Amino acid sequence: MTPEELSATIRAAILAGIDDSDFQLSPFDVPEVRVERPRQREHGDWATNVAMQLAKKAGTNPREFAETLVERLAEIDGIASADVAGPGFINIRLDADAAGLLAKGIVEFGDDYGRGESLTGKVVNVEFVSANPTGPVHIGGTRWAAVGDSLARLLEFHGAEVVREYYFNDHGAQIDRFAASLLAVVTGEDAPEDGYGGEYIQDIANEVMAEAAAGGYSDPLELPREEQLEFFRKHGVALMFQQIKDQLHAFGVDFDVYFHEDSLHHSGAVDKAIEQLKSTGALYEKDGAWWLRSTDYGDDKDRVVIKSDGRPAYIAGDLAYFKDKRHRGADLCIYLLGADHHGYIARLKAAAAAFGDDADTVEVKIGQLVNLVKDGKPVRMSKRAGTVVTIEDLVEAVGVDAARYALARSSADTPIDIDLDLLASQSNSNPVFYVQYAHARTAGVARNAAEYGIRREDGFDPSLLTHESEAKLLGILGEFPRVVAQAVEFREQHRIARYLEDVAAAFNQWYDRTRVTPQGDEEVTDLHRTRLWVNDATGQVLRNGLHLLGVAAPERM
Repeated sequence: MTPEELSATIRAAILAGIDDSDFQLSPFDVPEVRVERPRQREHGDWATNVAMQLAKKAGTNPREFAETLVERLAEIDGIASADVAGPGFINIRLDADAAGLLAKGIVEFGDDYGRGESLTGKVVNVEFVSANPTGPVHIGGTRWAAVGDSLARLLEFHGAEVVREYYFNDHGAQIDRFAASLLAVVTGEDAPEDGYGGEYIQDIANEVMAEAAAGGYSDPLELPREEQLEFFRKHGVALMFQQIKDQLHAFGVDFDVYFHEDSLHHSGAVDKAIEQLKSTGALYEKDGAWWLRSTDYGDDKDRVVIKSDGRPAYIAGDLAYFKDKRHRGADLCIYLLGADHHGYIARLKAAAAAFGDDADTVEVKIGQLVNLVKDGKPVRMSKRAGTVVTIEDLVEAVGVDAARYALARSSADTPIDIDLDLLASQSNSNPVFYVQYAHARTAGVARNAAEYGIRREDGFDPSLLTHESEAKLLGILGEFPRVVAQAVEFREQHRIARYLEDVAAAFNQWYDRTRVTPQGDEEVTDLHRTRLWVNDATGQVLRNGLHLLGVAAPERM
């Protein structure tokens, strides 16, 4: 019996009690029943506080409500016992058959085990990474690549149509400095103030010159200064952005939409958005500038949208961009932004409200810093980028799987330290190795079973799964749909990683204490076959979870 099935069973028991006048409630008073693992497993397989939630409405105290409900639960097939604890908690034990049947169900559900429908019919736009095309993806952007792609996978697993989007910042002063930095390298001039350095600048500049020669262009250095800069801007940005795409693709991250900021200004989208907001009164004029009434929507101050010199402020593009996302069908817009963007939460929600949408149409997640450590010392410099550590540096040090897992296994709003030596090691202290090795072990058990002629379809008797390690493992496997649902609800991909580590730990204990294959002259029995179902169910859960993190599930290690 899965947690969802048990939840539905308890709710049905309450509704039956209402019909029999045991509970003085309306059916509409009964919520979805939440079941959880007790802190101490000896208290039972599951616990619920539903009696404490409903007792007051029913005109009784929680313990009396619980005692009445327990009598009904004890009569239900699959529930071995139900007891009242404390002020009204209910602890429930499942029959061995009911718990064991879960293994068969997981294998039969396969890749769909844990899938939900909470976002079915919704289009969710997830914008992440969006690094400026002025250099390689740094470690902060790499964290967003891992987190953003994992969140997108989770949302899809719960029925959403997800649009992965990269906002291409190709408009503004940083692009001017990038072009000037490329030109300076070729001409031998000093780099501009606040320009860009590192080997990659030399590489891109060389590629621009090579492209000019191969494409039959005139020597860009013979052009007037402004045309030189424009040439290096156009071709340098294109080359840099292609490198960024290639780096992310190698990291297992691809986007459905690459949206160019410059297009908002050249298409007139910014002007149209501003005129719409002026017409609705969401903008007002003061001191020669136009301001968004963002304090009306929870911001700490109103924001300048059009400066007194007539030029648009950066938020003008944000307004037009949000409107464009909604026009393209997004029901929910999720932005993953860096640690220095806290102020954007209120202003982006204000943008939604200004256009007449619910502020909850926008969700903003703020990511914190990543610190790399090697040999006990911080790693701060890149071989190629010079001033920052890049996605290529991390992948070269530990590989894609270890990098993605390490970046996704902590809450995005928490700064993290990543020990490169640990992640490169093949030890149980390395969390990604620990989980992947558990999956490889399930595959190894299945191969050994096949050599003994043990086949799942030849016998299944869940009542034989009586070892305590089996009860613990099955209980944890049964939690996967709930963990996924919570990860989706709270947009917290790290819940999946931490859960997989619990699965691996429980599986290793079970593996050490039980046998799927016979020993010596022992004959193959239904116990071996039934345990093979448990083994394969564990492998399925590990695969499903690793897939949600974009991490491989190897069959041999």
